[in-house]
Amino acid sequence: MRNKQFKITKVVMPVRLGDWVRKIAILACLLLLVSCQGKNQLPNNEAQVKVARVVSGQSLEVLGMAEQPNLISQVRLVGVDAPDLRQRPWGEAAKEQLEDLIGGAEQSVTLEFDLEAKDKIGRTLAYVWKNKVLLNEQLVKQGNAMFVGRSPNHKYDQRLERAQQWAKLMGQGIWNPEKPMRLTPGEFRRQNL
Repeated sequence: MRNKQFKITKVVMPVRLGDWVRKIAILACLLLLVSCQGKNQLPNNEAQVKVARVVSGQSLEVLGMAEQPNLISQVRLVGVDAPDLRQRPWGEAAKEQLEDLIGGAEQSVTLEFDLEAKDKIGRTLAYVWKNKVLLNEQLVKQGNAMFVGRSPNHKYDQRLERAQQWAKLMGQGIWNPEKPMRLTPGEFRRQNL
């Protein structure tokens, strides 16, 4: 067998200034695109909105939904059935607690959506978060609203059920044994159409 020797030759490609400029420009564009990305991007099932006003203990009007940021949208809290405003004093107490939890008009909240995004009358169905606190749960836990599971939105049913058990055990709000609410909000609305 013959030994073959291989000669390695070094090939030097002339570097053109234009190639480097093009590579740096592409890198700069990529960095610019990454830096323009929002720091607090929300998942597809959430939206950051501003509260226009609290309508009741279970509904809000908000600004900033979808493509029309100045359009007011109605939002119904999922899993919550608050007393009607005519159910005194519980209806007003539920509305006031929701206003307190939000902190007033023009405050930002995060809406989290479940499987069904709208109810039969066109309101947006959502879990409402403020400072990492689930407001739906707080209303129920303080006894200012009842937990009512609405199919198919069940993401936080266990949390809401536990909050209601706590409110009942502690005699909070509508569960106060000295002054309990006699009719559920649904029963009251049916009797007072």
